[in-house]
Amino acid sequence: MKKHNLTGRNFPTAQQDAAKDAAKNLARYEGPESSYKLAFTDSAFLLREEMRPVRMQLELLKPELIQDEQGIQSTIVIFGSARIVSAEVAQRLVDDASAAGDEAALAIAQRHRRMSPYYEEARRFAALVTEKSKHLETPLYVVTGGGPGIMEAGNRGAFDRGGKSIGLNIVLQHEQAPNPYITPELCFQFHYFGLRKMHFLMRSVALVCFPGGFGTLDELFEALTLMQTGKSRRRPVLLFGREFWTGLLNFDLLVETGMISALDLQLFRFVETAEEAWALLEAEYGFELRENGKELPAVDL
Repeated sequence: MKKHNLTGRNFPTAQQDAAKDAAKNLARYEGPESSYKLAFTDSAFLLREEMRPVRMQLELLKPELIQDEQGIQSTIVIFGSARIVSAEVAQRLVDDASAAGDEAALAIAQRHRRMSPYYEEARRFAALVTEKSKHLETPLYVVTGGGPGIMEAGNRGAFDRGGKSIGLNIVLQHEQAPNPYITPELCFQFHYFGLRKMHFLMRSVALVCFPGGFGTLDELFEALTLMQTGKSRRRPVLLFGREFWTGLLNFDLLVETGMISALDLQLFRFVETAEEAWALLEAEYGFELRENGKELPAVDL
């Protein structure tokens, strides 16, 4: 009869020591002035200014380790405005403003209704990605910023098809809760914008950008800059809505003034529909999107 496990631990786990520490009754050393707590259970210590490098490392490691455990290898990132609402919500806003006779509110509601097709297209695209890749050896998972608007639409589309999706939330001055369609074990929260943007890119095989404001532009142009300068590998960048993007940004002027090369315009493509976006991804990755050899199904919402 053996007495010891050959591969047993030589030391107690951090969890075991933390549990022992919590069970102690040491009234003299439980006050806020005490330094007795284990360092890794002492939130006041971890939140000190000098511990920023450790906190940054934790924000890098936590999503990385959990996605590894969940088998997440390849993602498609959906960027876009938090302010674009679904067609249903937009129509309700129009109806309410009309009933109230509020011209200012009606103008805003009509603007929401004009932009709402982007919400529906983001939802359809995410559903398409989830459905058509679910049987692949390496499925593709939708990742968003985790908030409302286009982000919600992306997570919602994956949810519609029973798939997992990821939300990379950020702490903001105005409270923002994660949308209800993110897979709970893949719903993360960040303090540092830089590390959040790193996680957008680490597993992505494509970036899909819907209309948005400063945050969307920041995410888009950081990705383009990294690819332009060779700091990350090139991958498809798809801009939904040519009219919006060319109205917002004069790409030709950048070329004409020598600010970018004409070849840099090949870093992105304009698309209008979920099907067009998926077709470009199929053309880019070829056999990788048909690893299982099965016919890819059609998706309609």
